[in-house]
Amino acid sequence: MRDTLEALEVGEIGVAEAESRLAGYATTGAGRGRFDAAREGRRGIPEAILADGKTPAEVAALTTTAVETTGRALVTRADADDTAAVRTAMEEFERGAEIDTAESPGATVDHDERTGTIVVHADDFERPELDATVAVVSAGTSDAAVAGEAAVVAREIGATVDRIDDVGVANLDRILDQRDRIREADVVVVAAGREGALPTVVAGLVAAPVIALPVSTGYGVGGEGVAALEGALQSCSVLTTVNVDAGFVAGAQAGLIARAVDAAGRD
Repeated sequence: MRDTLEALEVGEIGVAEAESRLAGYATTGAGRGRFDAAREGRRGIPEAILADGKTPAEVAALTTTAVETTGRALVTRADADDTAAVRTAMEEFERGAEIDTAESPGATVDHDERTGTIVVHADDFERPELDATVAVVSAGTSDAAVAGEAAVVAREIGATVDRIDDVGVANLDRILDQRDRIREADVVVVAAGREGALPTVVAGLVAAPVIALPVSTGYGVGGEGVAALEGALQSCSVLTTVNVDAGFVAGAQAGLIARAVDAAGRD
C-alpha cells in the first residue's frame, strides 16, 4: 500500500491506477462499470471487456479505464460501432483529454472484424512473452472466427500461437498432413462445429493437452453446436471441453497451461 501511495505522490501513477491497486478494481465514470484491473496479477489472465450487451459508450469507457490501469485493453464480441467509440476514446487518451493518469501515452487499436476482438496497447505496454506454443486448430472456415478469438486471448497472455485452419475430418489427409506441426505445440485448442469430430481425432494424435472448442455451426438436429459439444463431452480420447463458442475461455485456459509450461522451463 505504501509503495502505491508514494508512487501516486510523486506522479508515477494516476488516481485510477492507484485505486485499482488498492481496491483490486477501478470504477468508470457515469456508472459504466467496474474494471478488474488486478485479474492478470491474480489469475494470469487479462480482464476482457465483453462488448455484447453494452453500449459503445460503455465499451469505450471500460477500455479507457483498462488502458489507464493496466496499459492494455482486450474487448470481445465487438462490432463496428464499438470499435469507432474505442478509437475516439483512444484519440482523447492520446491528447490527454480528461484522462486521469500520470502520463498519457498514445495507444494502438487493433480491431479484427472476423473475430470481433479489439486489442488496445499503450505505447509503453510490453506484452508478456512465454516460452510456450499454443496451436489453434479449426475444422472449417466457418469455425475460424471463434478459433481466432481463442488465438487472440492466448497471444495476449504471452504464448506463441500457431494457427492451423481448415483441416476437418471430411478429409483426414488434411489433419494428418499437419500432425507433426501440431505435435510441436505445448497445448492445442481445436475448434469444430457440426458433429465436432476433429477434437477427438487430434487428441488421439498428440501428447499435449487438447481443449475442445465446440462451434455453433451446423443445422437441424444437433445443430448450433449441440452435437459438437456432446461429442466432445463423450470423447474417447482424453481432452477438456469448453462451452459452445467460448473462444475466450479456451484461449485463456490454453494460456494458463502455456504459463505453467514456461514456468517449468525456467525452473
